[in-house]
Amino acid sequence: MSTQDKAIAGVSGKFLTFQVADEEYGIGINSVREIIGTLPITPVPGSPPEMMGVVNLRGKVIPVVSMRVRFGIPPGELHPQNVILVVDGRSGPIGLYADRVKEVANFTEADTEPPPSYGLAVDTTMVAAIGKSQGRIRILLDIQRVLGATEAMIAAKT
Repeated sequence: MSTQDKAIAGVSGKFLTFQVADEEYGIGINSVREIIGTLPITPVPGSPPEMMGVVNLRGKVIPVVSMRVRFGIPPGELHPQNVILVVDGRSGPIGLYADRVKEVANFTEADTEPPPSYGLAVDTTMVAAIGKSQGRIRILLDIQRVLGATEAMIAAKT
């Protein structure tokens, strides 16, 4: 078993799946604090390109990251299904702006495979596994790796 296969062997559990462009992604349900509809986003001058700005969520200012920009996908049309997934980052809650929430899906180890080393629309270092269920493929993300570079850029700018 390769080192990569060993790292993937433990990927299972419940994942919140969401859509960005034409792809479905998933993040561990325990990483998600809440799902909110879109709120007014205030841009922050000098912030990294993927940071859309900040929102006021019940008196707390939370940075919002565009998953499209983070994944190198062109911006899409705004629509009523857009959501902000509030997740736990290292320095506090962060909002992930996605096109829409799909479902909570359960993946067993048998439902997951290591990501291919090429061919994915997103940086494979952010991918924990490829999940297969209900005849669909979902890209299961390692949320800390997704947030890592973004949090570092946000911290450097503040």
